[in-house]
Formats: sequence, structure tokens, C-alpha cells
Amino acid sequence: MAGVLSETTDPETIATIDKYQHWIYTHPGHSNEERETEWKAILKEFSTGQVDWNGFDEYRANLWQKQLHLFEVPFYYIEYGIAQLGAIAMWRQYRQNKEQALDNYMAALSRGYTKTLKELYETAGIKFDLSPAYVKELADFVQPIITEMAN
Repeated sequence: MAGVLSETTDPETIATIDKYQHWIYTHPGHSNEERETEWKAILKEFSTGQVDWNGFDEYRANLWQKQLHLFEVPFYYIEYGIAQLGAIAMWRQYRQNKEQALDNYMAALSRGYTKTLKELYETAGIKFDLSPAYVKELADFVQPIITEMAN
């Protein structure tokens, strides 16, 4: 479970990095001050408030620079979130019907690089759906399990 919820691929970080890189690349003439202001606004938007950043303002203002995806493979980071949603949906399916889930998973793997991602998800018996309602549905499935594991 630790791999699913790691610091670099938690939903908060994925959303923050994805939104920030969209801003960066759609505002090519931005200044350092504008970049810092936008970063802080996006951090605030997606922050859970669980971390006390008092005394670390300068570090936090430049925190985006540690995310090499922004420089090396722009717009790739969101794929971690998409993969996590697929993994959670497959896990849920497995908990409901192990044999069917494994058959679906193997069928999807056998079609890799020949179908669209949406078609692969359909073959796996899961939805390719990034809507807030579906993400909440998956979160509602996994939250009690995380809570149970934490106790």
C-alpha cells in the first residue's frame, strides 16, 4: 500500500504538478514572481493542510523544482494518477470476483499497444473515467481499507 500512497504519487501531488505545468506551458512569458505566486496558489488549492510549512516559505516556493518531470517529460506526471485509478478499480474488481478480475486483467495485458487506453480499461472490466464522481467512488472503496490498515 505504501507504493500506492507514496509522497510523489499521492493525488494531491499529482493534481498540483499537473495543474502547475499546464500554467507554466500556457504562460511562456511569465516572470519569476508570477511563477512563484501561481505555484503558491495551486499548492493552497490542493493542500490538505496536514503539513505545517511555517518557517519554510522559501523552500515551499521552490518545491516544484524537485519534480523533474516538469523539465524532462512534461505532461507525463498525470499518468501516475490514471494508473492508480486503474489499479484501484482492478483491485476492487478482484475483491468482488477474483477469477473474473484475473481473466479481465490478462485479456487487457494481451491487447497492450493495440488498443486505446479506454479500450484497454474496458477489456479489463473497469471504466476509464476521470470524473469527480468516479474518483470519489474509488476513494470511497479504498478509504475504509486504508483506515483498517492504519489501525
